[in-house]
Amino acid sequence: ASACMYVSRYAINSWGMLYLQEQRHYTMVEAGLMLGLNTGAGLAGCVAYGFISDKVFNARRPPVTLIFGLLEVIALVMIFYTPPGHPVILSAAFLMFGFTLSGLLAVLGGLFAIDIAGRRATGAAMGFIGIVSYLGNASQEWISGRLIQRGLTTETVTKLNEQGQAIVTQVKHYDFSAAIAFWVGASVLSVVLAAVLWRVKTKD
Repeated sequence: ASACMYVSRYAINSWGMLYLQEQRHYTMVEAGLMLGLNTGAGLAGCVAYGFISDKVFNARRPPVTLIFGLLEVIALVMIFYTPPGHPVILSAAFLMFGFTLSGLLAVLGGLFAIDIAGRRATGAAMGFIGIVSYLGNASQEWISGRLIQRGLTTETVTKLNEQGQAIVTQVKHYDFSAAIAFWVGASVLSVVLAAVLWRVKTKD
């Protein structure tokens, strides 16, 4: 579940800037600000997850993980499938993605593993989750790169300058559809895998 969550996490971190510029036609500064919303909301999401799971659900992680996971999937769908010309909706989607992802990062990235393993195996649990998570990220980078490269097309554009001379340039067009399906699918799979742990009891 953590490895799949890292796919969606680093999909936004690594490819979000390119996606926003090529698909949404944002400037580099505008794309950076949008990704900044994602990071800023993450600060609150981590704290909120811990408070809700401890105080509202009596330290039961699965219910809160399911809520945060479903909201993260919804946020990704909003990010990638919101029609052009709706910056407010897109901003809200990035805020919700950062908020929920940070909570999932806390629980799937180690907190729940520590709860299950107990205090004597804390280091081993964190180490194992860390290795698996970054293997998920490494796989994401390679697969996403291949999918985005496969969807890349080049168009030859000819324009006349002020002197009437023909200027030929190559314009690149990116098709993110396959990569987006991979990213959203990984997020859904993360939710499903985490839900399998619904009845797992934590150790004192």
